[in-house]
This record gives sequence, C-alpha cells and structure tokens, in this order.
Amino acid sequence: MRKSLLLALWLGWAATAAAQQPTATTYRATERKVNDLVHTKLDLRFDYARRYAYGKEWLTLKPHATAIDSLRLDAKGMDIKAVALLQGAGQQPLKFDYDQRQLLVHLGRMIPANQPYTVYIEYTAKPDELGARGSAAIRGAKGLYFINPDSAVSGKPVQIWTQGESEASSVWFPTIDRPNQKTTSEISLTVPAKYVTLSNGQLTAQAPAGPGLRTDTWKMDQPHAPYLFMLAVGDFKIYQDSWRGKEVNYYLEPRYAAQAKTIFGDTPRMLEFFSERLGVAFPWNKYSQIACRDYVSGAMENTTAALFGEQAQGSARELLDWEYSGVEREIAHELFHHWFGDYVTCESWSTLTMNESFANFSEVLWAEYAHGPDAGAAQADRSLRIYFRNPANYAKPLARFQYADKEDMFDAVTYQKGGSILNMLRAELGEDVFFRGLQRYLTQNAFGTGEPHQLRLALEEASGRDLNWFFNQWYYGAGHPIVTIDYQWDAARQRQAVVVRQTQAVRPFVLPLKVDIYTNGRAQRYAATLRHAVDTLYFPAAAKPDLVNVDAEKVLVWQKEDHKSLAEYAYQYRHAPRYLDRREALAAAQAQLTEPLARQLLVAGLSDKSPMLRQLAVESTDLKNAALRKAAAPLLALLAATDSAVPVQAAALMALGTLQEKRYATLFTKAMESKSYRVQAAALQGLLPLNPAQALARATAFEADNKGALTTAMVNVYGQAGGPAQWPLVLAKYDAADPSGRFNMLPGIGEFLGHLDDATALNQGIARIKDLTVEFKAFIDSERIIGLLRQVQARQAAGAHAAHAAGLVEQAVAEIRAAK
Repeated sequence: MRKSLLLALWLGWAATAAAQQPTATTYRATERKVNDLVHTKLDLRFDYARRYAYGKEWLTLKPHATAIDSLRLDAKGMDIKAVALLQGAGQQPLKFDYDQRQLLVHLGRMIPANQPYTVYIEYTAKPDELGARGSAAIRGAKGLYFINPDSAVSGKPVQIWTQGESEASSVWFPTIDRPNQKTTSEISLTVPAKYVTLSNGQLTAQAPAGPGLRTDTWKMDQPHAPYLFMLAVGDFKIYQDSWRGKEVNYYLEPRYAAQAKTIFGDTPRMLEFFSERLGVAFPWNKYSQIACRDYVSGAMENTTAALFGEQAQGSARELLDWEYSGVEREIAHELFHHWFGDYVTCESWSTLTMNESFANFSEVLWAEYAHGPDAGAAQADRSLRIYFRNPANYAKPLARFQYADKEDMFDAVTYQKGGSILNMLRAELGEDVFFRGLQRYLTQNAFGTGEPHQLRLALEEASGRDLNWFFNQWYYGAGHPIVTIDYQWDAARQRQAVVVRQTQAVRPFVLPLKVDIYTNGRAQRYAATLRHAVDTLYFPAAAKPDLVNVDAEKVLVWQKEDHKSLAEYAYQYRHAPRYLDRREALAAAQAQLTEPLARQLLVAGLSDKSPMLRQLAVESTDLKNAALRKAAAPLLALLAATDSAVPVQAAALMALGTLQEKRYATLFTKAMESKSYRVQAAALQGLLPLNPAQALARATAFEADNKGALTTAMVNVYGQAGGPAQWPLVLAKYDAADPSGRFNMLPGIGEFLGHLDDATALNQGIARIKDLTVEFKAFIDSERIIGLLRQVQARQAAGAHAAHAAGLVEQAVAEIRAAK
C-alpha cells in the first residue's frame, strides 16, 4: 500500500492527528490459527443500482492444530442467505450465528486436524450500508466500491474495484481476514459484456452469461493473503507487455491508453532489476497494473494486480510534469511488495514493517538504479524528512505490539522510518551480504509469513554477525539519536577530536559510522562506533583538516546539530561526493545569508548537477537580500528559460515572479508557450501582479486545455482579477478536481469569495470549503481553513452581503469544529 497525502499547504494532520490518538496498552498478539484457509472460490454478480454484490462462495479450510466443530469467519455487513457443508456431490445445511461482523458456522461434527473440508455460503454484500472507518493511509474501509454506477456524473466512467487492506476483503466475501492466512483462489465475475475485468492470477475462461452479460473466471494457483484479493470492472484499454515470457499488462481508461507505455513501460526493467538484486525471480504468474477512479489511497499491491489511483494516468502533457516522487516511485513500491508483503507477508499488523518498510526502501533502490546515486539519496532524504516532520512518531517502535487500532500502523514509522532503517542496515552490512540475507529470508518463508526476528536470523546467517543490538534498538525500541557534533584539532598531538553528544531522552544508541578526514583535497576514511551519551573520537591529523565529515555515507537515522563552520560547509560542497553533503551545505548557507560565502554557496547551488538541489537552491534564495538578488537573478532567468528539469524551471519562474519586475514580463509570456502545465502555471502567476488584465486574458485562453498546477493558477488569477463571469468555471474546475486539487484551489477561491458581490456564489463556495474540510478533518489543519473563511468574512464586511457572508462562515466554522 502506498498512502496518498493531501496538499502540504493544509497538512496539519501530521502534527495534530497523532496527538488525538488514544493511548494503547493492549497487547496485539498474532491471530491464533484455529482453521487454515486453503482455497477460496467465488461467483459474483453485481447490482449497480443498489450497489450490492450477490455472491456464492465455496471455502475450503482445514483445522490447524486440533479437531474443531465450528468455523468463525469475518463477514461484514452482509445478508447471509445459506450456509452448507459439502459432502460429495451434496450439501448439508448448517446452523450459523451472525452479528453483522462475524459468521459463526456450526459444522455439526468434529473435523480432525489437517483434514480439508468445504463450506458453501450464499450471501449479499452491501458495502455502502456498512459505515466503515478508514485511516490516514486508506480513507475508506468499504472493501467494494461502485464508482458512478448510475452514470449520474457525465463523462465519469462507471467502475467497480476493491480495496482489501487492512481487513476489508471480508466486506465482499466471508473469509478469515487476517494477514497470517493464505489461500489460493478462483474468482468468477459476471458483468456487462462491454466491460473489462481484472483479478488475481490468470484469466482462464470467458463465457456468455445471458443478454448483454459475460462471466470471466480468474484463477490464482499460488496462496496469498485475503487482504490481497482484488477485482476491478470497467471500460479499460489493455496494453500488453511481457517479462521473461510472463504477462505484464497495463489497464487504463481509453483516453489515456496512448500513454500506457510511457507510464508503466519501465515495469519489465523493474521486474528484472528486483529479481536479480534479490536473487529471487518474480514469483507470480503474471503482473498487471490498473488505474481507477476515486481510489481511497495511493496504490495497492494486490497479488499480480496492483491498483493505482487516477494519479497514475494522464495526458502526454501532464506526464511532462511528473516527478520520480510521484507515480514512478509508486510503481516500484507496489511491485516490490510482490516479494515483501505478497510472497512473504507480515505475520500480523504489529509487524507491518515487514511489508511497508521494504516497499519504502525499494523506492530508493529503483531511483539509484534508474536515475543515479543523487536521485536515490534524494528519495531517501525525502522519506526520512517525512518521519522527522511529526514528533509524535518518535515514541513509536517499528515493530509495535500495542496500538489503539490496526489502521494506526500505517504511518511514517512503518513506512519512512522503516525504509530508512533498512537503508542504514544495507550500508552497515554491505550490499552483497545484505541482499544475500534478504534472499535467505524470502526463500525460507516463501508463500508464508515473516516477522523481524526471522529477518534478523537470515541476515545473521548471511553475515556471520550478531544483529540483536541493531534490531533491539531500531525495531523494538522507539525514537532515534539526536546529536550535537563538535570538533577540536590538537596541533601538539597531531590529532583531530570529534565529540558527539547524544541528547535524546531515551538511552544512547549504538551507531557504527564512517568518518572522512579531508586534507589538501583528499579524504582518509575511518570506521568508528558511538556507544555513549558522549563519545570522543580521535583521528590522526598532522595538519588541521579542511573538513571532518561525520557519517560520510550519509545513511544514519538521526537528527544532528553539526557545528561546522561555513567555510567547512563550503569545502564540503566542493569536495564531498554525496548528494546529502551538498544539500547540507546549501541548508547551512540558507541560514547565514548575511555572509558573502553563504551567498556564493547558494549561487553555486543554482548550477548543481542535481535538479533536486538546483530546485532547493532556487527555493532557498532570498531575493529580498539585495546582494544575493544581484548575483542570483541572472542565473534564475537562465534556469527559467532553459533548464531541462520542469520543477527547476517552474521554481525559477516562481522566484522571479516574487520580484514583480516588469523586465521579466517577456520571460513569463514566452514561458506560457511551454508544453508543461507546471511551467505555464508559474509563468501565469508571475505575470499576474505585472499585468492583471493580460494575465486574465491568458487564463481565459487556457480554459480549453488546463490541468493540475495550471488549473490552480487560473483559479488564482480569476480570484484576484476575475469577476462573476468566471465563477461558474471556477466552481466546475473545483468540483472536477481530486481532493489534492481542491485543496490547491482554496487560496484562489478564498480570494474570489472575498470580493464577489453574489450571495449565491457565497453559498456555493463556502459550502464547498466547509464540506471538504469536514471530510478530511482528521488529516488536515482545519484551523488554517477556518482562518481562510474568516478572511472571506472580513473582506465581505463592507459589502452588501456582509450579514449573509458572516452567517455562512459562522455556520461553516461551527460544523467544522463539531465534526469528528
């Protein structure tokens, strides 16, 4: 599962939602196995009008350890029509108890341990009547989703799809909905003949099923967990690819089909790279990827059939604006799950790290391989910063046996911290040993489950080293080191001292690391280990080093206050080899802009070989500083006009736009001819304060073709320079956008509502802002949006609709604050 996050502008949930979580002290044991799933056969038909699924199920199980006379299944919100035990060609009706959550089947006799038996169940699944709660990572728990089933929304496709994680598969079929269960499957789907279907495994049969209907049968002969079951139904075009003779398919809406190869075409390369690197070939019989509408998360690793939200499809122009941290990263993430999560599944939600931390780590692996070391390091850094963003994360162990709700496990500890820990462990053990250990873990637990101790043992076997110390502090302990680093050169003793103080509240961490000592442009590397609250490390140094680079490999999970001088950071930028060496130097420069050397560093960053660092340098350049503005502006203009990376070009245009200087009007006008929506958006924003009338005219010209950032920029232009004639279009764009797009538009809509002399528009706009805030209140900083509403109220205070606006805002604020 790849969680999707809303627009960072409004994200207060990272700091606030965690504080609302109840303290959990209940020990969450791995689910006891009374019965083992063996095979699940489903026959499903769909009622689009009622949003029901009519199901028949043949469920084969066997008692795990002792004889049993009953079977307990998860079955959420269903109508159970019949339950029977198969006996030869006949059926014996069985008594059952059902409380809308679990189905207790009385088998009528004792069934010995390990003896297979099959139960038949006829049922109706009613997901829309369930009222299930989602989480920060997965916004819904209905299991089965009907998208626009009555075609009420013009132009929106009719689809059905499922989302099983964590325990929502039992909304659409009775099962033992736990990650430590595995079953083979056969799923028959009777659907309108005009639609395409997708499910786990291979399509083995298609047959007419009455007027306008067809039945597709999908078989999975390898066992997988119930939460990984999936189906999708709709109008999709299939792009057929292959890898080592296996089917590799991409399912997109017809209008995006031309981009299928561009979006997903690296999948065979990923399959080859991950197979080779892990020493375990992709273990499943096919791999399909599908993009669906209104998906409740980012993407999901359903076995052999990964499902992505609509962010994974776009026009050729939209794809120009995509970055690695978006869809390509998600593709790698979900594919890697087919080893870590699908092939070997976490034993319980307490050990979700065995799934999600590895998938997070794969994002770094693929970036390194496909785009180079800087790209890999940038992704690792981006991921770790997400963990550090929320102090509530620091109290949570990675393997977490106490939690309030299983959904709480889908957080930045399990994902980002866990992936960073694996990256650190890779550096500690070395590439070859680390991946031999992963190969051992996968082969020893194939088609089964795993937990951190099994990973530890496999890595110990591969390395010949005890790793209890590492797993105890990083997997079973919480927090991370918080350090200060000081330097002292002793001329008399010709040695360099490095003093590292660990200041975190928890015990000191054991931290093996590398230290590079630079003298005359050359580095000497030393290995060291920190163990105490204060460690002093000594290194030979006949002359004062030009630079001491602690954690030279830049992999430690720690927060540091590094007391280097600005001159040492400048040396680090020029001589140290890694992406994070240069990033640290640019960050140090940003904090000391009164120093000429700091300004020189930032200007140098504008020409960095890494587009991520060029963008950082652009965004760190304070153009209010006259000296920096004079040095940087010509380079910014060059980047805005010619940089090969869209994010850098757009960032440079945005920076120049803050100057509000007429001399850049021509640059903005020319940039609006770009094919990139993002570049056009930045140029339009830059033009707005210089020539509002021209910006309004250009925005109007873009109405025929705009997406993403350009749509947001148009809304901003209309918000400041538009009038009643543009309001219907703004409203339509807002209603058509996904949640992130809607949050992006809020500043422009707030501006618009502040000056519109239209009571109906105020009703429409304030209601939408309120509804969006209520829907996502658990994940955002709702007080910031309340502040936006108050600004609308204040700006309307002198107008004819002051009382009306005030009433609408007060009611909206009350509903937002009352929402749970």
